Amino acid sequence: MTFESEHTEDFIMLPGYNPVNLVFPITPPAIESGYVYHFTTSSGLLYEVRFAPKTNKILEMIVNFTVISDEFEHDYPVTNRGEIYSVIATVIEIIKLFHHQHNFSVSYEFSGEFKEDEDKDKNKASIRSRLYLRYAGRILNDHWKPELAGNKVILKKTR
Repeated sequence: MTFESEHTEDFIMLPGYNPVNLVFPITPPAIESGYVYHFTTSSGLLYEVRFAPKTNKILEMIVNFTVISDEFEHDYPVTNRGEIYSVIATVIEIIKLFHHQHNFSVSYEFSGEFKEDEDKDKNKASIRSRLYLRYAGRILNDHWKPELAGNKVILKKTR
């Protein structure tokens, strides 16, 4: 028996998970196992979701999602277009797609940018990171758990 035939797919989300909010159409990478996805919101904002393996731990991924637009001055703008829940639902779908292609990944790490009126202490979680953590706790499969480390949300495989 080969290693490949012994391997079963690891599903990161709960069986039967279906998004409650609209998922925007996703543009996958040109190569199925690629690391960069895109989607455009109903209001016309183009988002990029990029996965990058950690330098010394290639099975641990850093997830970066941002708006690609000349309309905003910052790399991670607060858009306030009322699409946050659909953006989150779309990023979740992208993580599912990526994990299907990179099934041996053991963690995904991301952080929410601080809003202008928040204390920007990197040892504390931003409102966005706390929102991401709440979502993760509701939808992750039993063998994955969400953790909060400062302002980072880390989804870790437990077995």
